[in-house]
Amino acid sequence: MSIFTPTNQIRLTNVAVVRMKKGGKRFEIACYKNKVMSWRSGAEKDLDEVLQTQSVFVNVSKGQVAKKDDLTKAFETDDLTEICRQILTKGELQVSDKERQSQLETMFRDIATTVAEKCVNPDTKRPYTVILIERAMKDIHYSVKPNKSTKQQALEVIRQLKETMEIQRAHMRLRLVLPAKEAKRLKEKLKPLLQVVESEDFDEELEMVALVDPGCFREIDELIRCETKGRGSLEVLSLKDVEEGDEKL
Repeated sequence: MSIFTPTNQIRLTNVAVVRMKKGGKRFEIACYKNKVMSWRSGAEKDLDEVLQTQSVFVNVSKGQVAKKDDLTKAFETDDLTEICRQILTKGELQVSDKERQSQLETMFRDIATTVAEKCVNPDTKRPYTVILIERAMKDIHYSVKPNKSTKQQALEVIRQLKETMEIQRAHMRLRLVLPAKEAKRLKEKLKPLLQVVESEDFDEELEMVALVDPGCFREIDELIRCETKGRGSLEVLSLKDVEEGDEKL
């Protein structure tokens, strides 16, 4: 006895589904897991690396392929590559509750790790452990935003944690060399951007070693370059001014 298999069915496994509703109908594409977010962040640019097949479905799990007429009507094109690109960019990634929870837990830890790497206790200059930052994030009931990068969220967490604990971005240690002619005037402009001036030596030029907030680095760099027309210099001596050992509560 022969078994009839409909020609418009394709079976796929280990698949991430991206779904989009358009023109009153549902369309889905089958992607490789972990590749959808890479595409959306711009890390992956090859569509073939993201899609398991360039077919468009009405239901991936049942293997039901969308009709060409429905696609043309909804997307106003019959170019499958273009349709897949639209769904991939604007559609909704379908993940199970278990997968979503796992993804959020991973992001939560990544955010805490970034905060721990960037910050110290301002009184002791010691860094906090990742576990301690995770605990503090739970105390302020921080909820991860899956569509925002972990770096953006880490900066947001730092802002929120400042309200409940002693924490700040670890200072960078910089060496600034300013030509004698511009030194006095430029020093006044730089003063609000420098947290601590550790040393100052004036000979033929002014050489300063200072601690600064990492967020001010670009502004300091541009100021020295523009005001000295390339004759001044800025050198990073250390990215983080920290004491040995972790901070303990």
